[in-house]
Amino acid sequence: MKIAIASDHAGYPLKAALVPHLKSLGHEVQDLGTDSPDRSVDYPDFAAKAARAVTSGAAERAIIVCGSGVGACVAANKIHGIRAGLCHDTYSAHQGVEHDDMNVLCLGARIIGPAPAFEIAAAFAAAKFSGEERHSRRLDKVKELERKGE
Repeated sequence: MKIAIASDHAGYPLKAALVPHLKSLGHEVQDLGTDSPDRSVDYPDFAAKAARAVTSGAAERAIIVCGSGVGACVAANKIHGIRAGLCHDTYSAHQGVEHDDMNVLCLGARIIGPAPAFEIAAAFAAAKFSGEERHSRRLDKVKELERKGE
């Protein structure tokens, strides 16, 4: 799977650890920055880069890391067509894809460490949208809300 990954300065160390881990699982990873934990940058800029990689088709999914994961999630969800979820457990990561067709995973580097992040990212990447009628019906309602701008 093609996965875009991005972070702000707070998320950089965890992002740097996730890139080789995702590659070891066979994924093609596009690192969209930032490139240092030492220079303060704004999470919305990197969340938008990763989200736009998904909406443009350059990536199938994205992972965004910031300090708490909250800001990255809020920013990514402002991009039309993005369904980002903040997940700090494997159940939410796979269930978000299976039931809600989540296409962006947000992680908080100040909340979890590399080991759980590796498991969460793997669960997210391995999951597939179920396509079950009830999930598709609900997803259509979410898309309608987005279309109306509500």
